[in-house]
Amino acid sequence: MEIEAVEERLRENPDDLALWDEYGGRLRERGDTRGEMIRLERHRARTSPARRDPLTREIAALVKEHKATWDAELPQGATVVARRYGFATGVAVEWSDDAPVEIERVLRSPFVTALRIKPPEGSRDYWDEEGDDLDNGGEPLPSSDVDTGALATLNLGRLTELDLSYLRIGALGARTLAVSSYLRGDASPGRITTLDLRYCAVGDSGLQALAESPSFGGVRRLRLQRNRISAKGVPALHRFEHLVELDLRYNEIGAEGVRTLLDAPFAGSLVLLLLHRADVGDDGAALLARAPQLPPALRVLWRCL
Repeated sequence: MEIEAVEERLRENPDDLALWDEYGGRLRERGDTRGEMIRLERHRARTSPARRDPLTREIAALVKEHKATWDAELPQGATVVARRYGFATGVAVEWSDDAPVEIERVLRSPFVTALRIKPPEGSRDYWDEEGDDLDNGGEPLPSSDVDTGALATLNLGRLTELDLSYLRIGALGARTLAVSSYLRGDASPGRITTLDLRYCAVGDSGLQALAESPSFGGVRRLRLQRNRISAKGVPALHRFEHLVELDLRYNEIGAEGVRTLLDAPFAGSLVLLLLHRADVGDDGAALLARAPQLPPALRVLWRCL
């Protein structure tokens, strides 16, 4: 099997340890020090805790010596935030005019499955209500720093985690991002399980578009803190059928939104639901406290608020 085929299989089955052992052997034959990383880390995993310290020091020394070489294939502005066996698995890129090209390069790295797109340094903060700019339909506008059209060019097919937190894409940017899979002719369900949109200002229409996109059909952890979502936007959440974690803080959905949320197919599977009493009102809090659809632990939590 060619080494590229092994990498493809590892992307699909990242916990296949026997395949990692085979891959490590191939890399050592090619003189790639990450093959030695695989051997050392696999050896450490099989060693008793009391005897791991020498292996841990050897691994740390190897990373320190070769990290720059391993990351040379990434764009200069990219930052590695997670690794496995020396390979980058999570990368952060600051948004700019060049960001789409840089992201394309990042995603060529064989095992990058988590992407963080950061707002440009010095961009305007949107922590306060008066910082919201709205279009004629009352939906949030994107930041002037974000070229929403470029969002449609992003290839999300290999990602399992996408973090856009604090990048104000607005409702228009969310709608544009949602069509990226269609522009590539890809209507199959995406691999993304974690989607972080805190402070992205996607609004009701942006959330609806994202919920309808195949790229986000498998999301299990959804972070929507402060996105101008109202009761009108809550029905879109029903499309995220596999949710186990949902952050809706600082979105005023009221009691009406709570009723709609409790009808969602994932209501009984939630292990984490983040909302403030101010977001739902006293009536909404009472509904959550006694809702039979929610797991008991979540109901008890609302009785204590």
